[in-house]
Amino acid sequence: MPETVFIGFGSNIGDRLDYCHRAMTLLSLLPHSQITGASSLYETEPVSDGTDPGDGWFLNGVVALDSMLLPRHLLSFLREIERALGRDVDHRGGPRTIDLDLLAYGSRVVQEPDLIVPHPRLQHRRFVLVPLSEVAAEWVHPVNNLSVKQMVDQLTDSSVVRLFAPPPLRLDSRTGCPSGLGA
Repeated sequence: MPETVFIGFGSNIGDRLDYCHRAMTLLSLLPHSQITGASSLYETEPVSDGTDPGDGWFLNGVVALDSMLLPRHLLSFLREIERALGRDVDHRGGPRTIDLDLLAYGSRVVQEPDLIVPHPRLQHRRFVLVPLSEVAAEWVHPVNNLSVKQMVDQLTDSSVVRLFAPPPLRLDSRTGCPSGLGA
């Protein structure tokens, strides 16, 4: 059975909008997966978590998809997409053409050395929770048992997150399938 997965995406160098659109196109081609929703794009100030993301503001968003891929396989596909779009995989914390994070995989909890789901900083990041609330405000975090809406209400992160553009991928209202990139 497919599970609902949330993937956060962001770009802070080059043509940020183009990188986000290209990432969405590649995500729509994932095997055994179907995009079911996409947030608007938000321009967000860089937030440091001990790394240097650079000075460039990000475009961030969240995509929801139903997937039958195992979390580990999905992560491998996300890393392939990042490499295809020019991500410097040797400097994961630096400026990035595209960053794809596996935020949540249904109600699963995964604790592996290089894969933690839900994302360990999800509940502390305004740039993730604001677009996620647009896609799945009622989704409940399987560890802290809070909905996305509740996590947004409890945020202490005061970083700037401002609406930038409509969702980069629209779904056909009749079929639910991606119908092309937004303008």
